[in-house]
Amino acid sequence: MIRDALLLALLAIRRNALRSSLTILGIVIGVAAVIVMVTLGAGATQQITQEIAGLGSNVLMVMPGQRMGPGQGGAPPFDLADAQAIAREVPLVAAVAPLTSRGVTAIYANQNWSTSAIGTDNQFFLVRKWSVASGREFTEGELRAGKTVCVLGATVKNKLFGGEDPLSSKIRLESLSCQVIGVLSAKGQSAMGADQDDVIVLPVRTLQRRITGNQNVGQIQVLVQDEASTERVQRDITTLMRVRRHIAGSREDDFRVNDPKEIASMVAGTTQTLTTLLSAVAAVSLLVGGIGIMNIMLVSVTERTQEIGIRLAIGAAEGDVLLQFLVEAVALSSFGGLMGIVVALLGSFSLARLLNVPFVFDAGIVFLALLFSAMVGIVFGYFPARKAARLDPIEALRHE
Repeated sequence: MIRDALLLALLAIRRNALRSSLTILGIVIGVAAVIVMVTLGAGATQQITQEIAGLGSNVLMVMPGQRMGPGQGGAPPFDLADAQAIAREVPLVAAVAPLTSRGVTAIYANQNWSTSAIGTDNQFFLVRKWSVASGREFTEGELRAGKTVCVLGATVKNKLFGGEDPLSSKIRLESLSCQVIGVLSAKGQSAMGADQDDVIVLPVRTLQRRITGNQNVGQIQVLVQDEASTERVQRDITTLMRVRRHIAGSREDDFRVNDPKEIASMVAGTTQTLTTLLSAVAAVSLLVGGIGIMNIMLVSVTERTQEIGIRLAIGAAEGDVLLQFLVEAVALSSFGGLMGIVVALLGSFSLARLLNVPFVFDAGIVFLALLFSAMVGIVFGYFPARKAARLDPIEALRHE
């Protein structure tokens, strides 16, 4: 019975191919939009997780102020003594790297490039798990004396030197002439789309004395020993910084100690929420597509009234007629779902490459989208099918 109903449904769809194609367009758009949103959201979440894992699950970032984003909210900056105090007095710490940064224009021969200069020490390479691909790190003498030496990120090296070996060459950073002693290995883009290799690393005292003109440290990155509790180290750093910054009693901290795992969880949660919201908006297209299917099935019932009357007159049961039109509605919506899946997978793959996020195939959401599209056909096809099944055979035969 179902086989016969399916054959009749396919014949009806084929007979009105253009009308059927336009009818299922809403289902195609709805299914494709939902799958694309979920796939890109999953890719963005995976990229954030991978980036945090690359930074290390045991890295803490100590920054002035309580407000996230640029600026310190009026809080005083750190200095090198704060980083040294953490390394000296907080147990279970493997490495501490002070960081201060400034936007600069790097110039070599007739090439120039706007980039970010970071002042730090050799602990930075250990904390960030960032190796020097060629050349070397800073010597203790260069760090203490604030020598004008630098290590280039891969992007800066390519922009200024191309295929030329930059080691021992001198570049100019504003009024500062700096000798290149190393090139960092490439890290690629961050989860937020920033180029991590677009950087020049100098001794922190060099940047402070020759570029920023102050002793400020904008951030302290702390590498916690393996198997140690980051929460405990976080508490110890907070206690130490409150003492050093003379914060007494119940006064609020004017600094923050961030655990990247917490940031990753927050960002992933936000991404998931946005993905769900956008998917819900996209799912409205499925509702519109369902209304379109109901409308076209009502038209089909009107056009085929005599056919229905003949079937009922020669002994077809109401259930047979209802099943015929219900199967036709489900077939329409299912075809739309299948086409939407194909469009979604092609679109998701292309957009993932364009946005530089991983393409994450989720078989579950594809199956749910197909199932939901079929359910749309059942829900919105039932009323027209019921109307067809309840036609009076005599009145149907008289219909012109």
